[in-house]
Amino acid sequence: MNGGNARVEFWTALLRGWRGRCPRCGGGALFYGFLKMSNQCTRCALVLHPYRADDAPAYFTILVVGHIIVPMVLLLERYGQQPPLWFHALLWLPLSVVLALFLLPHIKGSVIALLWVHGIQGSKPSAGSFDPS
Repeated sequence: MNGGNARVEFWTALLRGWRGRCPRCGGGALFYGFLKMSNQCTRCALVLHPYRADDAPAYFTILVVGHIIVPMVLLLERYGQQPPLWFHALLWLPLSVVLALFLLPHIKGSVIALLWVHGIQGSKPSAGSFDPS
């Protein structure tokens, strides 16, 4: 376990985030639910709530799943004697969903770790602070 302000190597923090662990100490959990982020690490007391991943994990998950599934679909079409559309739906839709559900928490943890390493904290807009101009 690292001390309070001990420096953590970039790839170490990223790997800890991928595993759903605190990027600083690697001991506490980043999430208390499937994608619900903890407010603070239970081990090193790192405050986690300022590091907001927002839509980035969903975007990266779609990007990765698309780059895995689409080539496989094209290979099956090319070398699989053009199976019917129902076969594609039966095969690729569940595979896409399972892959996305597997990758999403890992990618979200990595994004949070990346934000922490670079010190990028998001600010939550207060209610009524909308400025249309």
